Amino acid sequence: MTEQLENRARKWHAVSLLLAAYDAFAVAVSYFLALWIRFDCEFSTIPQPHLSAYLRFLPIYVVLCIAIFWWAKMYKTVWRFASYVDLTRICVATVAASLIHSILITVFYCEGLPQHRMLASYYVFGAVIQAILLIVSRFSYRVFCLIRDKRKVDDSAARVMIFGAGAAGQMLVRDMMEAKEIHDRAVCMIDDDKNTWGREIDGVPIVGGRDEILRAVSEYGVSKIYLAIPSATAEQKRDILSICNATGCKLMQLPGMYQLVSGQVTVSAMKKVSIEDLLGREPIRVDLQDVFSFLNDKTVLVTGGGGSIGSELCRQIAAHHPRQLIIFDIYENNAYDIQLELKDKYPELDLVVLIGSVRDSRKMFNVFETYHPDVVYHAAAHKHVPLMETSPCEAIKNNAIGTFKTAYAAMVHGCKRFVLISTDKAVNPTNIMGASKRLCEMIIQAFDAKIKAGKANEIPQLFTHEGVENADKDGTGSVFRNIQTEFVAVRFGNVLGSNGSVIPLFRKQIEKGGPVTVTHPDIIRYFMTIPEAVSLVLLAGTYAKGGEIFVLDMGSPVKIDALARNLIRLSGFKPDVDIKIEYTGLRPGEKLYEEKLMAEEGLQKTDNDLIHIGKPIPFDTDVFLGQLETLMKKAYANKPDIRSHVEKMVSTYHPAEEERKEKTA
Repeated sequence: MTEQLENRARKWHAVSLLLAAYDAFAVAVSYFLALWIRFDCEFSTIPQPHLSAYLRFLPIYVVLCIAIFWWAKMYKTVWRFASYVDLTRICVATVAASLIHSILITVFYCEGLPQHRMLASYYVFGAVIQAILLIVSRFSYRVFCLIRDKRKVDDSAARVMIFGAGAAGQMLVRDMMEAKEIHDRAVCMIDDDKNTWGREIDGVPIVGGRDEILRAVSEYGVSKIYLAIPSATAEQKRDILSICNATGCKLMQLPGMYQLVSGQVTVSAMKKVSIEDLLGREPIRVDLQDVFSFLNDKTVLVTGGGGSIGSELCRQIAAHHPRQLIIFDIYENNAYDIQLELKDKYPELDLVVLIGSVRDSRKMFNVFETYHPDVVYHAAAHKHVPLMETSPCEAIKNNAIGTFKTAYAAMVHGCKRFVLISTDKAVNPTNIMGASKRLCEMIIQAFDAKIKAGKANEIPQLFTHEGVENADKDGTGSVFRNIQTEFVAVRFGNVLGSNGSVIPLFRKQIEKGGPVTVTHPDIIRYFMTIPEAVSLVLLAGTYAKGGEIFVLDMGSPVKIDALARNLIRLSGFKPDVDIKIEYTGLRPGEKLYEEKLMAEEGLQKTDNDLIHIGKPIPFDTDVFLGQLETLMKKAYANKPDIRSHVEKMVSTYHPAEEERKEKTA
């Protein structure tokens, strides 16, 4: 390897010397040609004084030029990749050399000439000819390489359409031409600027606007489409990609403006078009400075920390320098994965990973007594709607009762803030999962109301092991004095790629060759990416004053049918041709649409336009808290009429008709 490098270095030094020798010849002949052209291209007509001045100054000028060219790094360039930067260097070096030539020959060598100077055309023609000879010598090699590489085009190379005939598109075309490791070939370009139509960039034709995409794909045999408009908005990208997606071609795009500004527009910098790009929504940017101030040097507990939302909460919290981060989860595999990830990324982080259930009040008391967390993000929950419909008591045990026990342990152990992760399925729920999450919200509101009224002691302590973890151990009620815990809930819709969401399911079905199952052609959902949702959850938590239900702005709803079809196309297949779509009917408890707010709720603004506060629906706190113990006993006894009891507690819960059969059971 070392010998090869040494041979290459020797070869390059030899090339540099040959190039310097050519430059010496070019410099010498350029000003001679200037004289020759000036005097009608006949050597005999050149006046002897002019020829003498030129010959006497020539050796000095040649040496000066070689020195200037060396200073301008003209012998260090890889001319196979010569660019406008190298062209600029040649021009600047020629101008500098020509100015020195004009000054020195006039001052020291023109004493016997008329007006003591050479003819004006000598200076001008000499400089121009010199520049031409230098440029031709360098760029002819680049042109030769391009022509040679074009002749070597592999017929099996992927034929690429580039959308965008601007600077980014031009860089991609050149990268495909020059990079040996790239087996793509640009065959046509698309741009919405009519002034570019019918023209070419490096031999690649610009065939029209977006209306010509489908025709051009067929005419040029395109198999890949590169989106090279880094400045396009999310909506503009969505509209373009929707057309491109219908072609069945593989879609790639530049991540953003950074690549263009930094000159890193290459094929290798392209990324796959994701399903998020087809949602047509600008990524939510959150200023997390308030979050940093809030979480810095605090002990933070995340329940359900191994899940999709919980693990992302842990990632973002870990980045904000907490004093200690406690991950609590019942599923050890997920907890272990996030533990390894955070230890690797944040080796200085004081990380504790605990396995347990939020339904175990003794365990929760032990966690709070041992670690005294300042902030709790309660993400532990059963979230799968159809599964909870067949196991309604489990939804109540884990979601409602688990939230109550965790909240109670937080309250009596001095926790400053408790943030419940809720869902839009809690709005006018038709399924037990949504109803259980609405119960969670009501629990949070009940805790807040009692604390603000100075009646925290009236909140019943629910446990199935009576006397073991009694909060008021001394019987004086002192534990309930000066309670300062702030309880809030954050409600949002579906998150792309989360456990149980449709995207992973659709991908698995596509990998198996279909069919892709959609419950109803008109079903719609709100979507947000996991990092976006978690960032807003963290920010909403900093706004809390107690009792609020924060509602995250999820943008416009998306049709699941359209989402499935786009995902099939992104995978390189045609919907209903290569991969079938089957409509299976709404599942038990499933709604055609989700709501972010109940009809009775209004919206209050916060400092962030993407975070709103829902006005709480009034309910009798004392009656509700009294009903919870009965609810817990029914759930642990696995009573079949659990839905009926939930319906009495949650006025907005309206279970499907077939579920009412249990009332008469």
